[in-house]
Amino acid sequence: MSTASSAFLLHWPRTLFARLALILVVGLALAQTFSFLLTMHERDESMTHVMMGYVEREVASSVALLDHLPPDERAQWVPRLARRSYEFILGPGDQTGAAPDAALSERFARSIGDGIGKRYPMTVNAVPGDRERFQVHLKLSDGSPLTIDMGPMVGMPLSSWLPFVLVLQLIVLGACCWLAVRLATGPLKRLANAADTLGPDLKAERLPESGPEEVARAAKAFNAMQDRVSMYMAQRMQILAAITHDLQTPITRMRLRVDVMDDESTGTKLQQDLKEMESLVKEGVTYARTLHGTNEAPRRIDADALIESIVDDYLDAGQSVTLTGSIGGALMAPPQALKRIVGNLADNAIKYAGAAEIEVATRADGRAVIAVLDRGPGIPDESLEAVFEPFVRLEGSRNRQTGGTGLGLAIARQLTLAMDASLTLHQREGGGLEARLVLKKPD
Repeated sequence: MSTASSAFLLHWPRTLFARLALILVVGLALAQTFSFLLTMHERDESMTHVMMGYVEREVASSVALLDHLPPDERAQWVPRLARRSYEFILGPGDQTGAAPDAALSERFARSIGDGIGKRYPMTVNAVPGDRERFQVHLKLSDGSPLTIDMGPMVGMPLSSWLPFVLVLQLIVLGACCWLAVRLATGPLKRLANAADTLGPDLKAERLPESGPEEVARAAKAFNAMQDRVSMYMAQRMQILAAITHDLQTPITRMRLRVDVMDDESTGTKLQQDLKEMESLVKEGVTYARTLHGTNEAPRRIDADALIESIVDDYLDAGQSVTLTGSIGGALMAPPQALKRIVGNLADNAIKYAGAAEIEVATRADGRAVIAVLDRGPGIPDESLEAVFEPFVRLEGSRNRQTGGTGLGLAIARQLTLAMDASLTLHQREGGGLEARLVLKKPD
């Protein structure tokens, strides 16, 4: 790509609204400018034709009048016959110049010649030093020399109000272009906003199915798509709920039968397997519900008190969990979802490292950060995003004997997305892992 093309792309607006507005405003402004220039050119041409016809008639009648006057009375009439663009001189005038080379002067000279006719032989020469000034020399019937001194051809001046009218026209054109582009791109912007706000709960605001045919059709298609996706999600939730309900009964029966088994070692193993099955079923349903969003509304909470209560619960259970830092203000968040996220992250840290460190702080931009750190085996860089997928367990870096369903991080990520926050994993200096939760700035 050439340097000129690169420079053009760098300065080219990024939004469709700005691009369309720029194209229309520049195009209409250029068209208006060209139209004005053509109109002015046509105006000058028309006025030139009118002036040449006027000069032709006036000069012919003035020469005829001077020719019929007695020689001693001609001097009295010369000032009366003078006009803004020419005057008469009773004498030979200045005949040292060359022939007129300006197009306008040549046209006026030819027009004067056509008006006077062949009765008065004439010569024409330009006057040096003056712009488009020339003289016409002829002799009257009695042989007296007569000179017609044509001054510079001055066009008709512009009216003082014309520039203001032109500026007003450009302003009106710009306003009309802005309005037209806004009306054209407004539905597209609303569609993009609706798509952005379509979260896991599928409860985005429905688009109004009105306006031009294309806009109404796109809105209907988006609303229909939203309804279909919501129906599919509801059906999946019903299937998972039914499967969970049906599995609870045989699991309960199996546990009761295991309790009465005589073989204690085998019973213990079966009890562990049944416990893992029950945990897997519950976690699976929880993950499915997080995919469908959360019904918990965000509210203003004391984040420091919430985190301290989580840490106290772990300490009461004999777990090694520490807390440093503070947010120092309220947050808008669903408290149970936030508690579930921090709890899942702390459980992972305790499970794989034996201890968890929770650090909280507030960024300069006002966003709260909750980091859960451990000194466990860590996760390879290429798998930092993969572990957020459901049922993903990294046997090479995480001990499979520690248990787990592979849904803890997946549930935490889905709850985070529903809160309009972000959850990422980072390698920790000196070994271990950092799970960083960044919450949006409170309104």
